[in-house]
Amino acid sequence: MSLYHPRKAPVLDWPLTVIYYLYAALVTLVLGLWGLPQVLVRPERAQRVASVWLGQMLGAARLILGVRVEYRGTPPVGDCIVASKHQSFLDILALARACPRRAFVMKREVLRVPIMGWFARKVGCIPIDRARGKEAMKQIISGIEIARARPEGLGQLIIYPEGTRTRPGHKLPYKHGAALIQRATGLPVHPVAVNCGLFWPKRGIPIRGGTTVIEFLPPLPAGPRADEVMEALEASIESASDRLLAEAGGVRPAG
Repeated sequence: MSLYHPRKAPVLDWPLTVIYYLYAALVTLVLGLWGLPQVLVRPERAQRVASVWLGQMLGAARLILGVRVEYRGTPPVGDCIVASKHQSFLDILALARACPRRAFVMKREVLRVPIMGWFARKVGCIPIDRARGKEAMKQIISGIEIARARPEGLGQLIIYPEGTRTRPGHKLPYKHGAALIQRATGLPVHPVAVNCGLFWPKRGIPIRGGTTVIEFLPPLPAGPRADEVMEALEASIESASDRLLAEAGGVRPAG
């Protein structure tokens, strides 16, 4: 079932979206070339380059598209797992902007993207090969332990429990990765609710103006079983995301 918005996208949303993506491509190229020699000399500067890029992406979204991001709750600053609802590219940008030492668990194919993939590796993003099953989880945990041993630590590891983007009001089965990582590492899990898909759709076009919300929810304690942690995580994220959807005037699909 599809989600019904309170209004359709105005005609101008289409050309403005195209302009935004052209600007984003240009900025990515320019900042990538600017940041490359810095990171080659001092790898720790990758996070600084990423912060500049994120600021440009979100600033342009505000100026060109009229998309603003409202943060609620307290973004974590220490080593932790950030488990978020995933509706569009916007929540990637907004989450990364809010977390000072961000890294993502992401499909390994993303790391092959020119410029962006190289910098993603440098900031500590951990690739995952979903076809490898349990071996993929061992690889993630190994990567986390290596990162935690560095002087700067792991930072905020962002993971999407559903594994892919969903439309507002929809959900997919939650995978157990966040709970398994928590049990193996003892890291706290911070749930995050969003309503980004109302303004920036799953497929990325057209984008319409408005204020989207990224809400950091109370962290979850470790549970005796992974399925108990995942039940609590799913309930926290889904109920808050539905609330944000209703606040913004969206309608949750029936059924």
